[in-house]
Order: sequence, then structure tokens, then C-alpha cells
Amino acid sequence: MSYAHKEMKRLMGKAIYNFKMIMDGDRILVAVSGGQDSLSLLWLLRERLKRIPIDYTLTAVHVELGFPQNTGNSMEEFFNEHGFDYAIIQSSIGPRAHTKENRENPCFLCSRLRRKAIFEKAAQLGCNKIAFGHQKDDFIETFFLNLFFAGSIDTIQPVQELFDGKLTIIRPLHLLNEIVIRRYADEMGFPEIDSGCPTARSSKRAQIRSLLWDLYQTNRKIKGNIFNAIQGVERIEGFRDIE
Repeated sequence: MSYAHKEMKRLMGKAIYNFKMIMDGDRILVAVSGGQDSLSLLWLLRERLKRIPIDYTLTAVHVELGFPQNTGNSMEEFFNEHGFDYAIIQSSIGPRAHTKENRENPCFLCSRLRRKAIFEKAAQLGCNKIAFGHQKDDFIETFFLNLFFAGSIDTIQPVQELFDGKLTIIRPLHLLNEIVIRRYADEMGFPEIDSGCPTARSSKRAQIRSLLWDLYQTNRKIKGNIFNAIQGVERIEGFRDIE
């Protein structure tokens, strides 16, 4: 077993245990965007079932955004090939978010509509938990997005209860660096399925990522210091994911 695989198992297991993310009998919807983070999460959650004394179910759900590049077909092929239960949500969220009226921040609307579609699918499937593939870099980037563009000291959380506890969001990869996930996913041969979004490389998140990367090069402790600091940020009701 490679170093990356060991780290994935260790840190995901630590997050699940520390935050009591998964219980016996849970019905978990795994939101799979097509990126290597969410594919790795889906794979490891199923792998974990073989070595733990509890049982839970997994359903992979992919939201097809409606861009000319149809990601739903690629995702369906992956799910079928590897024997996952799945659902594909067909939508026009991508083009809708990129209308002239929403040109300033298409990512915000896209993110909100995707979450709404996933919440509705979870209710339809009877799932009590939704697993997202957000990792350490996402937590840091979201903190600065909210700080710079929303004037809010807020970020995503490892565990978040919604609708009076009827639905819980979990993020089992939150202790993992993106580079470790990429290395693991490459070793496993997972694809990187491009959504075809025309603003993916020029979004506010991409800008924040570039700024942080330049900062990290000056001192290797900076990333860890930021992550440790934001662990103390209290969750504010009505989380804003700016993108």
C-alpha cells in the first residue's frame, strides 16, 4: 500500500471517528462532481465497509450541469464499471448561472442550485447524510472567499446539521491536503472529469487559490497555521459559499 493510500485511510478514518460522522444504519448520498476528490471519497467509503463493524449504504449522485460537455455519460460509465449505486441529476444549472443577469458571480448561483438539487435527491432517496469531497484546501479557500467577498468570518465545517437534524452534511476528507488526494487518485487511475464550465479557471476561488499558493511558497508552515486557526471559527447559520 502506497504512502498516499495509507494517508487517505488514516486521515479520513480519523475525521470520521473524531466527529462521529457515520453511524450504523446511515444512508449516505455521496455527491460526486467528477473531480478526483469526490471519486476518492466514494471509493474509500465503500472500501471502509470491509473493515469496520457497522453497516451503511452509499448512493453516488452526480449533477449534470447542462454544459455542452455532458459529464453525466462519463460518470454513469464509471459508476456502472465499478458497481456503485448511483443517480444522475439532469439540469441546466450551468447555463442558467452564466446568464447576463448573473455575470458577476455565476459560481455562487451554480453552487446554491447544485446543493438544492442534491438536498432534494437525498430526501427522495431517504438519505439522512450527504458526504462532500471537500478537503483541507477547500476549507481554507472558502474562509478567504467569505472574508474578502462577503465580509464574513465563516467557513465550511466537517459536520453540519440541517433541517432540524433531519439531514447532516459530512466532509470526511477535511484533514487531507489536495496533493495527497491527487497522488492517490492518480495511483488508482481515477479520471478527472471536466465539467466544461467556462469560468472555472477565472473564478474567485481560482484567484484565491493562486494567491494562497504564492504565499505558501514563502513559508511551509503557513498553510497549517491557517488551517489550525480556522478550526476555531464558529459556524454562522446560513453559510455562504462564494466560489
